[in-house]
Amino acid sequence: MRAASINRVGGPSEITCGELPDPVPGPRQALVRVRAAAINPIDTYVRAGTVPMPLEFPFVVGCDLAGEVVAVGDEVDRLRPGMRVWGSNQGLLGRQGTCAELAAVDEQWLYPTPDGVTDREAAAAALVSITAHLGLVTHARLQPGETIFVSGGSGGVGSAVVQIARALGGRVIATAGTPDKRKAVLNVGADLALDYRRPDLVAAVREAAPGGVAVHWETRREPDFDSAIAMLAEGGRLVLMAGREARPALPVGPFYVKGCQLLGFVMFKADARVQAAAAADINRWLARGQLRAPVDRVITLAHVAEAHALQEAATVGGSGGLAGKIVVEP
Repeated sequence: MRAASINRVGGPSEITCGELPDPVPGPRQALVRVRAAAINPIDTYVRAGTVPMPLEFPFVVGCDLAGEVVAVGDEVDRLRPGMRVWGSNQGLLGRQGTCAELAAVDEQWLYPTPDGVTDREAAAAALVSITAHLGLVTHARLQPGETIFVSGGSGGVGSAVVQIARALGGRVIATAGTPDKRKAVLNVGADLALDYRRPDLVAAVREAAPGGVAVHWETRREPDFDSAIAMLAEGGRLVLMAGREARPALPVGPFYVKGCQLLGFVMFKADARVQAAAAADINRWLARGQLRAPVDRVITLAHVAEAHALQEAATVGGSGGLAGKIVVEP
């Protein structure tokens, strides 16, 4: 099979595209012909070695996939050859990745792709939608009628948070950096889209939500806790899922006086059963057209190294060069 892989951690140039042996599925695994994969920030951290993981070289990069089951192990009971499936959580914790023509994936990390949903759509939505669901449902427990503020509503995770919050009955205020991105945020369901650079952002949020927001979802690498806590209502919840190197000051007094909660989580550490429950909801919303991940561009395996450089520049460098997911179609 052709695959995009590395033989040591390092920069994007370590990724090469070439032939590797076809993977052989284990007893609880399915062999999937990958029709679409997607690039995520965590892929670049694993490749660079900044998030240390056990890696068996050559190591295939990539977390997300969608495609068709071509074979199953003896102990697989939910999947059959010919089924369309999608999933995430590959390329992590010792598992080989998905930027390849074939991938051997444990049954617990695969979900049926709904009729009418393309492989490209399923792969683009995978990690970001599971992340959004875990944060909103498992951790923040967003309730119908509550208002949520999404910092960075036009990004991959941010866009999924906006859409899933609306599907859960929430009211959404989000930020984005350009008029086009704010329009895109409104188009996926935000009630209000604001420029994150405006000096009166807290006042604008409090004007739109006079009692404060119930949930503040932070996607930035460097959170501003003063502003976030000023936006929160009594008993508000602040969700963190980015910024591994961030060490911001926390205004303890305003935080505890309001009875706020600080909720941090890592998507790939969530139990497989919890992620499967998230996938069931995600499938329902995908099938109804209530959830779509914006796609910036579609590439082939030969361009995965360039895609990693682009993703890294957008995530770490703040280039603003992406307006959605990068999808790989082998």
